[in-house]
Amino acid sequence: MIMADDADFIARLTDFGLSEKEAQLYLHLLKYGPKTPSPLAKSLKTYREDMHRTLTSLIEKGMVRPSLGSPTMYAAVDLDTALQASLKKHESELREMHARKLELQELAKQQQFRPSDEFATFKIIKSIKELVAALLPIVGSMKQEWLIAAPESAVVIASQFGINEAAYEFIKRGGNVRVILFDVSYSVVKVVQEMIDNGEEVRYLGQESVMFTIFDGTTCMSAINADITHFSLDQPIAALWTDDPTYARYLTATFAMLWKQAVPAEERIQDLLKQGPPLDKK
Repeated sequence: MIMADDADFIARLTDFGLSEKEAQLYLHLLKYGPKTPSPLAKSLKTYREDMHRTLTSLIEKGMVRPSLGSPTMYAAVDLDTALQASLKKHESELREMHARKLELQELAKQQQFRPSDEFATFKIIKSIKELVAALLPIVGSMKQEWLIAAPESAVVIASQFGINEAAYEFIKRGGNVRVILFDVSYSVVKVVQEMIDNGEEVRYLGQESVMFTIFDGTTCMSAINADITHFSLDQPIAALWTDDPTYARYLTATFAMLWKQAVPAEERIQDLLKQGPPLDKK
């Protein structure tokens, strides 16, 4: 039986991109020390073949290391080192995707492509990883204004995956960032205050709406399904990304309407600070 503390630990590990089987095995090795595959399979109630696959995956992620002797023993890498390895892997994947984008752009310059300015492009974003990979480069090339309407879960994602830093750099270049948050709880007060301190104009709406964002009034993204259960790059989402000018104008008009209804986020922050953190429910 998995204890409550173990379940919480496993859930946090899955946030770092581990499967549930990988998280259970890594936790088991942390708690009980190095083991060979057979007793591991017995303890975790699985087959040896399945155990070997899971061990191999954890070795590739830098979270488990095999011994050099025989029989081979498998040990968990210490937690800080393992999590750092996981973060570096995700960062490396994002860098590789950005490098491929630059290569494709360079190759496109060498081709005789027919101009297609009159046609809008559409694509579906399927995960937070795809969202971050698409978003960061365009923020880096923006010149005027970034408009965002989002729930507080987006605040957590922006804080964890470098989006807030990109917004800060954009503001330093002379850009303007305006954000409408549908909800703000005590848990995100610090991050929202950091956004304000960085120069973002943040307002609080207090009612649910569709998450969307517009870049320089031309390119935009709107959520189809943004039910966030884990704040990890592998978290599935569904969002429409397009450079259609008509859709961008529609979202910009929607943002302007919501902006008038919203109040400065500082007011919401002050109310939450007066109330204090919510009491834990036993």
